[in-house]
Amino acid sequence: MRISLIICTYQRPDSLFQLLQSIVLQSVYPDEILIVDGSVDDKTSVMISEKHWDNLQYHKVPVEHRGLTKQRNYGIERVSSQTDVVCFLDDDTILSKNYFEEIIKTYDQFPNALGVGGYITNEVNWEFKGTDFVPAVNQFKFEGWVRKDGSRFVFRKKLGLDADKQPGYLPEFSHGRSISFLPPSGKIYQVEQLMGGVSSFRKEVFEKLKFSTYFEGYGLYEDADFTLRLSKHGDLYVNTAAQLEHHHHPSGRPNQYHYGKMVVCNGWYVWRVKYSCPSLKAKLKWHAITILLTLIRATNVVTGKQKKAAFTETLGRIVGWFSIFVKKPQ
Repeated sequence: MRISLIICTYQRPDSLFQLLQSIVLQSVYPDEILIVDGSVDDKTSVMISEKHWDNLQYHKVPVEHRGLTKQRNYGIERVSSQTDVVCFLDDDTILSKNYFEEIIKTYDQFPNALGVGGYITNEVNWEFKGTDFVPAVNQFKFEGWVRKDGSRFVFRKKLGLDADKQPGYLPEFSHGRSISFLPPSGKIYQVEQLMGGVSSFRKEVFEKLKFSTYFEGYGLYEDADFTLRLSKHGDLYVNTAAQLEHHHHPSGRPNQYHYGKMVVCNGWYVWRVKYSCPSLKAKLKWHAITILLTLIRATNVVTGKQKKAAFTETLGRIVGWFSIFVKKPQ
């Protein structure tokens, strides 16, 4: 299998360097690496030029192609015609040595797979407690593995609003549990959503589908939109043995007000991509959970360390929620 790797980057030369260093150590090395750079300065291009990287192509995109989804589509149009699998990685990730090897193994094991995702190891602490362990209200259990549940899920459980599908699947009222709620078991799980920054897809997928340009700039939930659309055409998997670390770099992220608006508006958009005509009960649950999460975020204005960020994000969520009634995202 021939692998093309696309790394979309913006103002993060140091993080990108660390990622490239981890790629050099891979047991299976990509057949081509496309760096799609939307930076406004030349620091990334200078970093690239100071060292030889095998099979690497550097692309500095013009202004009209900046933004995560636009840069991904830009890279897709430039992959080799001989490519079998297109991989995507966030520029602030660091790979384990067998990452690409495990991704390819998954395609070999599941020839029907249209996409395969990797697994982030440094964001959640899991413990294996066994199948007989009974979790507390602030814990989440899956296949004998246990992790802590945040306040949002604790309140949702108490109010009967918890997700009713396993991680990686979207309930009819949306607000499901993400891939991070799958344990580090080493198993391969079938899902209908992948995280865009640790994903891969068969190249022929892009003959029919592209990343939506509805998601501008930072592109919150663009990966959910794309993979939910793709899951209607075939199977997607997460291989928890294809491991990497994600070190969230603050550069390139939106301010908290715009982030809050995106959480609600983009969340609504993705929900309706999957369920164009949800039931009345599902609609009521979506709004109830959205309001609950906004209220929980608002408490951070008093209890949190970053009070201003909590306030502006809460305001963005409120404005985003009201805007849905005025003009629904299209």
